[in-house]
Parts: sequence; structure tokens; C-alpha cells
Amino acid sequence: MVQPYKHEPFCDFTDQRNVKEFEAALQKVESELGKHYPLIIGGERILTEESIVSVNPANRDEVVGRVSKATQELAEKAMKEADRTFQTWRKSKVEMRADILFRASAIVRRRKHEFSAVLVKEAGKPWNEADADTAEAIDFMEYYARQMLKLKDGIPVESRSMEYNRFNYIPLGVGVIISPWNFPFAIMAGMTTAALVTGNTVLLKPASTTPVIAAKFIEVLEEAGLPAGVVNYIPGSGVEVGDYLVDHPRTRFISFTGSRDVGLRIYERASKLNPGQIWLKRVVAEMGGKDTIVVDKEADLELAAQSIVASAFGFSGQKCSACSRAVILEDVYNQVLERVVELTKELTVGDPTQRSNKMGPVNDQGAFDKIMSYIAIGKEEGRLMFGGECEDKKGWFIQPTIFADVEENARIMKEEIFGPVVAFCKAKDFHHAIDIANNTEYGLTGAVITNNRKNIEKAREDFHVGNLYFNRGCTGAIVGYQPFGGFNMSGTDSKAGGPDYLLLHLQGKTTSETL
Repeated sequence: MVQPYKHEPFCDFTDQRNVKEFEAALQKVESELGKHYPLIIGGERILTEESIVSVNPANRDEVVGRVSKATQELAEKAMKEADRTFQTWRKSKVEMRADILFRASAIVRRRKHEFSAVLVKEAGKPWNEADADTAEAIDFMEYYARQMLKLKDGIPVESRSMEYNRFNYIPLGVGVIISPWNFPFAIMAGMTTAALVTGNTVLLKPASTTPVIAAKFIEVLEEAGLPAGVVNYIPGSGVEVGDYLVDHPRTRFISFTGSRDVGLRIYERASKLNPGQIWLKRVVAEMGGKDTIVVDKEADLELAAQSIVASAFGFSGQKCSACSRAVILEDVYNQVLERVVELTKELTVGDPTQRSNKMGPVNDQGAFDKIMSYIAIGKEEGRLMFGGECEDKKGWFIQPTIFADVEENARIMKEEIFGPVVAFCKAKDFHHAIDIANNTEYGLTGAVITNNRKNIEKAREDFHVGNLYFNRGCTGAIVGYQPFGGFNMSGTDSKAGGPDYLLLHLQGKTTSETL
């Protein structure tokens, strides 16, 4: 019997032993800065003349690593290798595939601080955010291995006296994994291992700003015994390599996490039949959110304020689940707003290698410019209560920013900012609050802070998001506990870390034998 999995615990950094171990891991990672990482295609390491340079967003002059850059020619080589390997990998024992993930998760667990330290340097994550990212990567591997063991014998169907029927799952084929920069370990590892444990082969194209953590993960899979060619590591340009692979007739599915616009582009391109293609490509997409915390007048207001601050400014708001809208009933609006401002003033922004800094940089120059442009819009649409300032001489730092008295149809209430900016909007009553919360093209996460049971049930029915939380923040879904994915322009509601996620990488096959 497959044992249930209890999620990987987060590190307690109030314990000085953990602090010293993490500091040692940071020193180890710093000693490896600037290293060159090759492409890995069919187990072959390929160094290219052109590289993707990964820099520390807290210190642009610090090169985390140089990663070889795939071309269309190399992408085609990887496709052929993955296509060839699929013919044997699809027939491999499920137990063997699961064992590879169990071992990979154990390797990462032993080196947990090292991987987290890479995330601090490459993604600009504060210690606690980096630790949570690594823990989630471990969770995905453990959970998907166990889920596949449950699915290996298929689902029972009825048989009759003259026939025996079976319903089993078989893998799809070659999958293109396009992973994001904001959870560059957890989501990348989850997308990749879900595809391989179900018997598919993979072309992994990680985000261009965070390719080093993916390279290190491939090394873990190799150490765990993954055969060559099952996962091929091919970072490269989205326009040159990404489009080529999405369009490729041998691509069977695309798994994508990223922005709405890129997700729509992939969805459209994948829908077109290319010469030699004999299937409809499957697309698994998670594309962003515009997430709301609703605070009722019958609520724990301290809990509400703390939930808004943690959800809005954790990892500088660079989460698709981040709270970018706080909709507060007018009866308690001023109290909640004032307390959020007080708590936000306690946050420190700076180099995330220093544990005292609760917020680090934003991802890159493009993210910095976009967020600052929305702050300029916010100054026209609301009352600036705190923040709005930035510093980009060394790294891309933006202060946590709060706008009050924002109208429900304002741009900063409707458009995804993906940064440390939260807009406060006043609601007349709870019905009005839910209407405001639903007034967006997205539908990913939301939270309701209330002690009113009737309003909890109304939100459960009418708050249209894939992940809805009561009396807590709207970020921090745990694998196996809160399957994650959203509605509308938030994507295909794939529910990563949930019981039916692996089915997106499989197809059902019925066999019937007449006796």
C-alpha cells in the first residue's frame, strides 16, 4: 500500500544551528559563482559559444552562472533524442520511475540548504522563501511518485461473463516543459517530474533568468539514476527555441507556467496542426492572477492585516497567488488599512543573503520597469500610503507599496502587476466585496477573513477562484493539501500537487478480451 506523504517541513531559522548551516551553504554557492553549465541532450554535455548569463538580481555585477544556449538545430537534436528514448521509457516499470523520484527527493533533502542558497543568489529569494521553494520541490517529487504508484494498475471497470475489460493509463509522448522564474526550483521540478514519472520524455526549457537551479536539478536526476534522454536540458530563447518546440509535430504536450500573454500565445500555436502531426497537442497552463483578500466586518482584524502583508509582499509580490487587492468592508476599512501600513513599515528591503532582510529584489530590469510604471499609475488612481520608492544602482529593489481608496475598476485593481504593490478598495457590504473580487479576468486565488459562517458559505459558492482560503492569506498552497490552479485567464486549472494532475500527462486505454 502506498503510504500518504506529509509535506517537507520548513526550516526553523530561530535555531542557530540552522542559521550556521545555511550560511555555510551560501559560502559554498558563492565559491561556485560564474561556473559554466552545458546543455544536456541524451546524456551528452554540449557547450555552446553563446550563453545565457544568470545574474544576481540583488547585485547585477555578480554572475551566478553562464548556461549554454540552445539553438533550433540543438532543439531538433533534443527532440529526436526524446522521441527515441520515449519508445523504451514508456515501457519502463512504474515502480522504477517512482524510485528515481524518491531517491532524487532524498538527495535534495540532504542538500536542501545548498539548493536554497542558489535560490537566494539566482532568484533573489529571502531565506524563508528560498527554503519554502526547495521544500515544495521535494514535496512534488514525493507526492507524484506516490500518486503514480496508485495509478499504475489503472481503474477497475465492469466485465461480463464472456469478456474481461481493463482500463489503464499510458503516457502521451514528448513534452515541452517551459518553467517560470518565480518558483524556479519547485514549479520546474514539479512540472518535469510529473511528466517523467508518468512515462513521458521531456524537453526542459527553464526561464532565462533562473537556468542554474534547473541545471543543478538535472544533475540530481542523473545521480538518482534517470536514464539519458528522458529529460533533456535546453535553455534558450522563447522566440527561437520555445516557438519551434511548441510548433513541432512530434511535441505531444506543452506544460507552461508564466504570464497570461505568453500562455495565450502557446495555447494558440499549439492548437494548429503542423505537417506530420497526428494528434491534438495537450496544453497545461498556469498563467497568473489578480488575487484578492476580502475582509468582513465580523473578522479578526489583526489576522486580516498580517495576512494581507504576508500575501502581498512575500517574495516582493512576485507570485501569481500574491494579494494585489485588499477589499475591505467600509465598517473596518480604516482600522485594517492603518494596521497594514504599520506592519509594512517593519519590513526591511535589501540583499537577501542577509537574513534580516524580509524582502529582496525583483526579478530583472523588465520587471522593475513594469512595476514602477504601475506605481506611477497607482499615484493617479489612489492615495499612496506607503512605499512607491525604488533603488536600482546595484540591484532591482522596490519598496512595498500600498495604495488606498482605489476604485474597483481602476487599472491597478484589474491588471496583474506582479510586484510588491497592493491596492485597497472599500466595499459597502459582503455581497459588494465578492462582486469586486470577481471583477477580473483572472481566477486563481483568494481569501476571506470572517467569523460569519453565512458569509463563508456565500464565498465558497460565489468567489470564483481555483484556490479559496478562509481566515488565512491567499499564498502558500502545500502539495497534496491544497491542489493549485485557477480559472479563466489564470489557466487550465491544472491543480498541480493534486490527485488528478498526473492524469494530464496520461491517456486512457480500454482493452477488452472476449473469453
